[in-house]
Amino acid sequence: MPDYADTLKENATRETPARREQNATRIMFFVAGFATAGWSALVPFAKMNTGVNDGTLGMLLLCLGVGALVAMPLTGYLTTRFGCRAVMTLATLAFCLMLPLLAILPSPALLALALLIFGMGVGTTDCAMNVQAILVEKAAPVPMMSGFHGFYSLGGIAGAGAVSGMMSSGLTPFGASMVAAIFSVLLLAYSFRGLLTWANPPEGPAFALPKGAVLTIGAICFAVFLAEGTVLDWSAVFLTEHRAMPETLGGLGFAFFATAMTVGRLTGDRIVARFGREKVVLLGALTAAAGLALPVVIPSWQFALVGYLLIGIGCANIVPVMFTAIGRQKSMPQATAVPAMTTLGYIGVLAGPASIGFIAHVSSLPIAFLMVTALLLAVALLSRRVSM
Repeated sequence: MPDYADTLKENATRETPARREQNATRIMFFVAGFATAGWSALVPFAKMNTGVNDGTLGMLLLCLGVGALVAMPLTGYLTTRFGCRAVMTLATLAFCLMLPLLAILPSPALLALALLIFGMGVGTTDCAMNVQAILVEKAAPVPMMSGFHGFYSLGGIAGAGAVSGMMSSGLTPFGASMVAAIFSVLLLAYSFRGLLTWANPPEGPAFALPKGAVLTIGAICFAVFLAEGTVLDWSAVFLTEHRAMPETLGGLGFAFFATAMTVGRLTGDRIVARFGREKVVLLGALTAAAGLALPVVIPSWQFALVGYLLIGIGCANIVPVMFTAIGRQKSMPQATAVPAMTTLGYIGVLAGPASIGFIAHVSSLPIAFLMVTALLLAVALLSRRVSM
């Protein structure tokens, strides 16, 4: 297997320079965010088509997460065996094929199956594109990981806006999702030559439980993803029920958070280069913790919006730095470390909404927010144990 850094140096003056791999990585992050957000705009129509209640819909939505969790641990083996290009191509085609079907399937059972496949495609792509991102950044003279993840955020904004906009203009959900799927496939085709035909050499088992530095890094990702999921699923409820914000404005909380996170990631590489990864993670965790506590301590929805802005700024670059760290650690081979870390972090996405709801039920939503604040403070402490 060729050394990636040497290969890029050899190709610097040829037809396939390093920039091609960098741009292809950005595009794949964008595609993953675009497709995932496109599905979020289809959820009301999927519920209407199947005629399920809220409880059943929640169970159906879990199928997407289960599919991702099943696929992620296997992605390390697949990329080492077949290369990033083959794995990302097949996985992207799979979730693009499923996306239009999610808008029209009338049966809960069929929808569950489609969501499972969609989740497996998204989960596989998520892992494989981060494997490529680690390799590409290692060969680059400057940090790049935050920028890659910033394109995922951009894709999310574009996907939700595009699918919703097309449907608002009169296109059917099936038509809008078909356009989104075709657009994603075209982006895949455009980036195809820049996707790596190899990954890491196979070392150890195809899957292993996280240990050592990988366990610490995974725990940090779990906490940060849980905090992000808390804002996504509970910010509007908190603002409208606990801070007297008009219901029509409840979505502003997540909008402030998402905007701050996107800007933070797109500028994150320069911030990391200037201040260092350790300071970015430490100060980011403290900033996010302060942002989450602010709406609880000060009973004002205006201050709550400032808090969500701070959470977005604080969380923006922690996970990208952790992906860089996973490529530098020696506790586990990278082929098993990346899926193990990604899986542990993704559990935070799935566990977040349910755990916050349970805590809010037995105590209150503000108490639940404070418990997540404590997790972010723990991230600040754990960050000192990670070599970045």
